[in-house]
Amino acid sequence: MSKRYETAFILKPTLTDDEVAAKIDFFSELIAKNGGEIVAIERLGVKKLAYKIKKFERGFYVAIYFTSDGQVNKELERVYGITEDVLRFIAIKYETKVEIEAWENMVNRAKGLPFKEVKLSETAREYRPRTPRAPRGEDGEKRERAPRREESVVEETKETKVAE
Repeated sequence: MSKRYETAFILKPTLTDDEVAAKIDFFSELIAKNGGEIVAIERLGVKKLAYKIKKFERGFYVAIYFTSDGQVNKELERVYGITEDVLRFIAIKYETKVEIEAWENMVNRAKGLPFKEVKLSETAREYRPRTPRAPRGEDGEKRERAPRREESVVEETKETKVAE
């Protein structure tokens, strides 16, 4: 059964457009040779890095979406590691229903097709357990909580000082 994957990598910003295209073609062919099927490629362009990597402050970001049986990842990571022009890389596997929906959404965005804008808070809300509410009285009003031990001790000392 084919599973859905995304691999993203950052190339050196000093590469020419032809060299970037050659690297993307190289990694695409590598995925295809090892049994993967390329679904979409997204060139995100040159962006500022969060921190310097190998003395570079910028990098060319690329994301490749593909399906595979899982044999591609080991070879892909091995080749990423020995390629000098790759600053950083990651491979992500999408398994759950929500993740697969997000993957399909990203593929549609990469292909230029209509896609659904989803905020992280909307998807996370579905799976996050609800926090317990404050205790309520019989009439539905919030009940006063009992004062903490430290609060009651402070109030008692104030009362004794006033009484003296």
